[in-house]
Amino acid sequence: MPNRITTFAEYLDEYRKSIDTPEQFWADKAEAFVWHQHWDKVLEWNFAEPSVQWFINGKLNITENCLDRHLLSKSTQPAILWEPNNPDEAVRTLTYAELHEKVCQFANALKNNGAKKGDRICIYMPMVPELAIAVLACARIGAIHSVVFGGFSFKSLSDRIQDAECSIVLTADGAFRGAKDIPLKSVVDEALETCPSVKKVIVLSRTNVKITMVEGRDIWWHDAILNVSAECPATIMDSEDMLFILYTSGSTGKPKGVVHTIGGYMVYVDYSFRNVFQYNDGEVYWCTADIGWITGHSYLIYGPLLAGATTVMFEGIPTYPDAGRFWNIIDKQQVNIFYTAPTAIRSLEAFGLEFVKPYSLNSLRVLGSVGEPINKEAWEWYHVNIGKENCPIVDTWWQTETGGILISPLAGITKTKPSYATLPLPGIRPVIVNEAGKILEGNNVEGRLCIEFPFPSIIRTTYGDHERCRSNYFDIYPNLYFTGDGCKRDEDGYYRITGRVDDVIKVSGHLLGTAEIESAINEHPDIVESAVVGYPHDIKGWGIYAFVVCNTHRPDTNALKQEIIDTVAKYIGHIAKPDKIQIVSGLPKTRSGKIMRRILRKIAENDMANLGDTSTLLDPAVVEEIKAGAIH
Repeated sequence: MPNRITTFAEYLDEYRKSIDTPEQFWADKAEAFVWHQHWDKVLEWNFAEPSVQWFINGKLNITENCLDRHLLSKSTQPAILWEPNNPDEAVRTLTYAELHEKVCQFANALKNNGAKKGDRICIYMPMVPELAIAVLACARIGAIHSVVFGGFSFKSLSDRIQDAECSIVLTADGAFRGAKDIPLKSVVDEALETCPSVKKVIVLSRTNVKITMVEGRDIWWHDAILNVSAECPATIMDSEDMLFILYTSGSTGKPKGVVHTIGGYMVYVDYSFRNVFQYNDGEVYWCTADIGWITGHSYLIYGPLLAGATTVMFEGIPTYPDAGRFWNIIDKQQVNIFYTAPTAIRSLEAFGLEFVKPYSLNSLRVLGSVGEPINKEAWEWYHVNIGKENCPIVDTWWQTETGGILISPLAGITKTKPSYATLPLPGIRPVIVNEAGKILEGNNVEGRLCIEFPFPSIIRTTYGDHERCRSNYFDIYPNLYFTGDGCKRDEDGYYRITGRVDDVIKVSGHLLGTAEIESAINEHPDIVESAVVGYPHDIKGWGIYAFVVCNTHRPDTNALKQEIIDTVAKYIGHIAKPDKIQIVSGLPKTRSGKIMRRILRKIAENDMANLGDTSTLLDPAVVEEIKAGAIH
């Protein structure tokens, strides 16, 4: 198999080559793909702009590399194995030939409904095969997909549609998630009241709930593909054309649309998938992530399909109908590589081993962890009870903005260490800097994690606002990409991610901006002001602690707290609901009016001894009041 490292000595050799001759290194990897026109130049870059271009003037279509090139050798091999939310419902298998046919057919349906190259298409769908088909159909015709997680509210959906000026929305009547039915179409209808750019909505029938169809705008998926040809030549794209926009929370209220382009993203996700997981031809691979997040883009759809893998797609949740669902699917589908989040691992650990013991899990060869650093206890539980101490665990560090895994063990090759992401992949040059931006050389250092050289899948811009991309990622430390994460490098040169250093909380592996949550809380008519911080949470990694000031004399009631939770769910989605809400008379502020979140973080973490000097605050007494009422 091309582009696969097989020993640690080979890793060291590949890494050295990638640093000494990066352009030659990545050009060699790119040669494995189908290009309609070879690139003129491998790389041009300038982090000050920022401007990064890979495989300049190369022409290709990523779906030809995901699908068409596999048809001769893998036409009857399963591409997608779909496991429904309800275990009594039939599993669906799409071979590479069937997936190719359905992607081409839906690509033609999109064109029939006005979609063309460069259009932005919003996808707000359940975790069903049609979601993967929709993503690939957009890429087939050169439309830019913007997938929005099905748990986001109408306001979050509307903001994302407006920002990208989407012309088409792809959705479903509803979604099944555990015991719940999610009303997707009604959320879309509410969102579209403020989205004049949308001309068409294509609706998949999934839950068979009664919905409103707007004449002239809405069309059923099954009608859209009726009698439509399954032959659709791929639109030839430039390497630096946009492939997708994916919105992520920032430290200001407005989500930012991270842009990834085709050529570099393709080369990097394929390379990282093959090497991190050490994928062998014919193996069954399962990433449990929702396609609404970057993990689902890179390591459920694009990475596995580029490598010709069989990828499992799961509609449900780990605990439905019971906490053995993951392990049941692993045995049933004979999964060889399993990639999930520490939040899920900790949650299933809490249910006990009675849900694990009925399953052999003998097919497993590699385990993976994604979304946040995995704590030592969860790592050990995963290693012993799921991997039977036979499966290497790849603890992967990366971001929406990086497109692919940057720091991780290579399965069975890199010696692992619990809670450490270990070493960078070839082509990745991490540096640790102090707050002033000075690079800290050598081992046993701790600071902020930056990257000092572009890799093929690095963020290109934030959609419609390049200045925001520059100021968020490239301006804080000149000539470096700033990840926003704290990091330590130990005596072995291994990297351990220590958490966010900006106003972003990582809840269950998903970034949520504190400003966005505060803005939602402040929509409640009785709330004057709020401040949100993260605190360590046994299951989710980090929880959300909200300090809230009311404008009335409403007592500290459960009713008010529930109203605040409902308000956040309405404006952002249930994923952003505060875990703890403390009603306070005021917030700790400097004399210039800045909220001292550092103090609130210490209170939320129950670290009262390290609040620092509070005497210079506008009203030091408010800190004592907050400490006295803290929820622990």
